Amino acid sequence: MDIKELKGVGEKKAALYLKLGIKTVEELTEYYPRAYIDLSEPIPVHMLEDGEVCAFAATVVKKLYPANYRSRVSVYKAILSDGLGKVTALFFNSKFVFESLKLNRQYIFFGRISGAYPDFSVNSPAFVEPSEKGMIPKYHLTAGLTNNNVTSNVKSALALIKHPETLPVSITEKYDLIGADEAIRKVHFPKNHAERDAARRRLAFEELLTLRLVLSSIKNRTRKLTGAVMADADMSGFYGSLPFVPTEAQLCAVNDCIADMKKIYPMNRLIQGDVGTGKTMVAAACAYFARCSGFTTLVMAPTEVLAKQHYETFRGFLEPIGVKVGLLTGSMTAAEKKSVREASERGEIEVLIGTHALIQKSVLPKRTGLIVVDEQHRFGVAQRSELAGKGANPHIMAMSATPIPRTLALIIYGDLDVSVLNAPPKGRIPIKTYAVDSSFRTRVYNFIKKHIADGEQAFIVCPRVERRENDASDKKSAIEYYEALSNGEFKGIPTGLLYGRMKQADKDAVMNDFRENRIKLLISTTVIEVGIDVPNATVMLIENAELFGLSQLHQLRGRVGRGSVQGYCILMSDNSSKETAVRMTAMKENTDGYKIAEIDLKLRGPGNFFGNEQSGVTIPLKAADFADDTAMFGQIDALADEIIRRDPTLSKPENEGLRRNVAEAYGRISEI
Repeated sequence: MDIKELKGVGEKKAALYLKLGIKTVEELTEYYPRAYIDLSEPIPVHMLEDGEVCAFAATVVKKLYPANYRSRVSVYKAILSDGLGKVTALFFNSKFVFESLKLNRQYIFFGRISGAYPDFSVNSPAFVEPSEKGMIPKYHLTAGLTNNNVTSNVKSALALIKHPETLPVSITEKYDLIGADEAIRKVHFPKNHAERDAARRRLAFEELLTLRLVLSSIKNRTRKLTGAVMADADMSGFYGSLPFVPTEAQLCAVNDCIADMKKIYPMNRLIQGDVGTGKTMVAAACAYFARCSGFTTLVMAPTEVLAKQHYETFRGFLEPIGVKVGLLTGSMTAAEKKSVREASERGEIEVLIGTHALIQKSVLPKRTGLIVVDEQHRFGVAQRSELAGKGANPHIMAMSATPIPRTLALIIYGDLDVSVLNAPPKGRIPIKTYAVDSSFRTRVYNFIKKHIADGEQAFIVCPRVERRENDASDKKSAIEYYEALSNGEFKGIPTGLLYGRMKQADKDAVMNDFRENRIKLLISTTVIEVGIDVPNATVMLIENAELFGLSQLHQLRGRVGRGSVQGYCILMSDNSSKETAVRMTAMKENTDGYKIAEIDLKLRGPGNFFGNEQSGVTIPLKAADFADDTAMFGQIDALADEIIRRDPTLSKPENEGLRRNVAEAYGRISEI
């Protein structure tokens, strides 16, 4: 039913709802509140406190109209009492609201209290009849649409619609879940916290189960026979050529992949490892294994800088043992690209490295047996599914340096098997991390200059590219900061600037100069967060560190100390909040990315943890919360596996609702 047909909406409001992604009455009922005003347990007036935001029950004992109606601000007053204390309610230019209050009638009021017993006051309080005592929903809005509008429209919508049950009775009974229709009604208008929690738990459980089933179904849809079944091979030549001893975790990950690539179904595996745990070596080992069976490997990187970096690294691992590595980049001429592709097609290039866009859009070489996708969180579920169906259904290895708690990975990466690298290479020196305020700025600058004078390099990371107009904030602008430092404190020191909106060719030029040690100090936004490897960089200063999530700070910190020299990360912030102090302490005391990710998830919540700027992961959830619902993950993972095992296509009658959920959700997830 089109939302325009709902009483009280019409064309104008329908256009506003469209901005919120709501087109139908059904979608409106699934537009859940972001928070609530709690009127369920009003406080007696004599127990109110100055500055408290709360609900209280009182009777209107007196109403006072403004003495001067011509004043620009008309203040209407109502004297409220519960017999034990008094509250003066003030309404500014709100004659209609004021007149809706009836003398000698009791209401539940809600607002911020001022004053002290026995004479309190409250400005523009919300109020309802005692019979409506409960929790008032608060919705995300758009200009022109008020919370009262949405609340009223949702009530009208719920009067028209009864939501069918979507979960089998066996599941609702086993996990003590309320019904679908009851959950949707109570999530909008709960009478108390217990009703709200029961409703949200039911809706969150269903969302997470649906997501898990969608990813499992994507995984099963790619289970076509692969044309790249590989034979066992002797890996001693590869391992013997390495200049270091692989960690146990690296060897296990390689063995996981080899076992997958020998099967008749294509591998779909994620190699998840913290910064510096050696994911690239695992990929190179698998490329060598594929070559032993006569197959080509394609390596896809998110940027040209990273593609070139991978090219050098793979060459170092593979060319000494006779494996030819090639590079395909956007900056090449058309003739150069054609020459590389033809060489790959002839088998002269056995490992071809390029950007996601270049390789994804091209026809795969006939003998492509393995595709390695770096920083897979920038390459979504649908793209992986499409890639897996190309050519002869090659094996897919995804790599990610974004640490995600294990329980969360079960849900997020449900279409992938996961191998975790949890041990850094031997000899890697832990980075020393310090948190300071700007009073240390001169000392920090001198510290950076000392290390540059010793032949090392440094980063300074800023949260913004340029200061917005009329912005009085002291948040450092990378452009302004670069100009000030290169002409001031660091004058005479080769300094570069890097940010996301630069042309790719300019980015590449700056990064190449930094990698070649022609630039000593690089001032950058978070564009350097992932993958850039400059072993000579030993010091990083992060300005306004409170603006970054812990996982992002950890990723940034991983750009220094990648060689044999001690690395340092300095977090600078003048924010004195308790939360900032907790986060800075967490960074100083922890070097384990997975531990940091768990702390980050608890502190920031999923909206920020998985925001596009942070990790590129976008999950279309309305009720579930990755931070609050962690306890469900294990249950849902096991339940989804059981459902798929018993009914792979969800075709049994009891799974009809789940099948509809999966079909609808797949369309949304395919847009990731």
